[in-house]
Amino acid sequence: MKKMKRLIAVAKGDEQADLVLKNVRVFNSFTGEFIEGDIAIVDGVIAGVGEYIGRRELNLDGKYVTPGFIDGHVHLESSMLSPIEFARAVVPSGTTTVIADPHEIANVCGLKGIKYILDSTEDLPLSVYVMLPSCVPSSHLENAGATLLADDLAKFIDHPRVLGLGEMMNYPGVLFGDKTVLDKLMIAKDKKVDGHAPGLMGNDIMAYAAAGVKSDHECVNPEEAMDRLRAGMYLMIREGSAAHNLLQLLPVVNRFTSQFCFFATDDRHPADLIGTGHINNMVRLAVEAGYEIPVVLQMATINAATYFGLGDVGAIAPGYKADLLVFDELITWNPSLVFKNGIKVAEHRKALFCGSDFSDEHIKQTVHLTSINREKLKLSAKSDLARVIELVPHQIVTKAREMKVKVENSEFIADVEADILKLVVFERHHATGNVGVGLAHGYGLKRGAIASTIAHDSHNLIVMGTNDRDILLAAKEIEKMQGGIVIVDNGEVLKALPLPLAGLMSNEGVHYVEAQLNTMKILAHDMGVKCEHDPFLTLAFLSLPVIPELKLTDLGLVDGRTFQFVDVAVE
Repeated sequence: MKKMKRLIAVAKGDEQADLVLKNVRVFNSFTGEFIEGDIAIVDGVIAGVGEYIGRRELNLDGKYVTPGFIDGHVHLESSMLSPIEFARAVVPSGTTTVIADPHEIANVCGLKGIKYILDSTEDLPLSVYVMLPSCVPSSHLENAGATLLADDLAKFIDHPRVLGLGEMMNYPGVLFGDKTVLDKLMIAKDKKVDGHAPGLMGNDIMAYAAAGVKSDHECVNPEEAMDRLRAGMYLMIREGSAAHNLLQLLPVVNRFTSQFCFFATDDRHPADLIGTGHINNMVRLAVEAGYEIPVVLQMATINAATYFGLGDVGAIAPGYKADLLVFDELITWNPSLVFKNGIKVAEHRKALFCGSDFSDEHIKQTVHLTSINREKLKLSAKSDLARVIELVPHQIVTKAREMKVKVENSEFIADVEADILKLVVFERHHATGNVGVGLAHGYGLKRGAIASTIAHDSHNLIVMGTNDRDILLAAKEIEKMQGGIVIVDNGEVLKALPLPLAGLMSNEGVHYVEAQLNTMKILAHDMGVKCEHDPFLTLAFLSLPVIPELKLTDLGLVDGRTFQFVDVAVE
């Protein structure tokens, strides 16, 4: 009551504000105008826009002020940064609110992973809301670190920062009324359910929406996007590190549809966070493409807030959080100042807050292998004809090829000259001893092996190599450092990036992680990996069995078109 009385008094001009940003051009999310005036802030909340005096005043001489930007769907873990370091990376770019789906860490650590994301983001100068991961594991074709059913997720659904159910990737389960899937949809109650349904069209998308799915971020063309809007779903326009869809989807944005569209990054890696930014990069691209600044800013702010029912962010108006971005101009879209709850938290693209000592021991020590040896890597050959995963440049889809492969002692072996390499996936969560072995074409590696515990979606240990000795060494080095990325050659570890947090994240800052990754990328390309492939991003998606055509899991080679296991050897 006391705070409300003071807020009203400041808004009326009867009392001084805590802070007044003087002489600014304020973007109004509701009308699309830039209004000249002052912004009065009290107790971290906006009291009003007009003429005000404050105990502290900051004259901004006509600079532009917008609400803080909102990322409508992001996997924090994909940044390879801890939550605090993620915040230090994105807040200076103007992102003050994110809606996170802890799908990646939940596939490794289950409920402990969700709890870690919620607990570690409690007091950040970045508002982090959570959508509960709906598909752990994402399929029956691999072993994940956990299985989360509706009863498990229900333990978190009433958390004040949980906004609903995350991307429902199992759209076949929705369409066929699978009880396990429907049980998960039911726990959302009056909260949101996000979608993930690439290629779904017509009556199928209507059925998907009828089940309560209210958004999708997987559209790749205007036809898919319009189908979702016509079904009453919000369109998340994505621009991530792996998937670039913004420019392809912008044509569906018009005066009728724009209010139902907002921005999401999904996955954004350190190099992009440093080089191009975050949501501000999407704003810049959309404006450069010719879209009106007010419409673009609404998609970066109030539209996402409206969809998720966040009534105190996304606008500069009385009662809203003082999450504010100050721009010297509206060209580069790099804010010169960022305020979170009325406190200056970034200036000239530098965070003004430090890391924390949050305990993360319960998400460490997540790599558990049984004794691994050469026997595990054998690929029996019935002839010299094999099913081979063919990589597609700049895509996460692959092609299914039947190719002649070198055979020794009735085993398929890697053939560097033909660019056919051995691909191995070790189950790393429960020490089951499961090892999937296959062959890949098009990666280009000429010597050694590259290994990683970032392997969507179950994040088992994946290794691409030219010989068994280096493959085994790479796997053992990953086990020793309990997750990360490693490059070995000729029996020697050349370079490693430890990711001790669930095998997905580092405790180091974004610049350190990017410097290490950049050095390792250069090394991988020097060892032959083709320039059209990101060595580690490409590797990470070769174990994702729900994406066609061929993928490898710890259980074996999967035909992603039929969701069936197939033999490497062709009869």
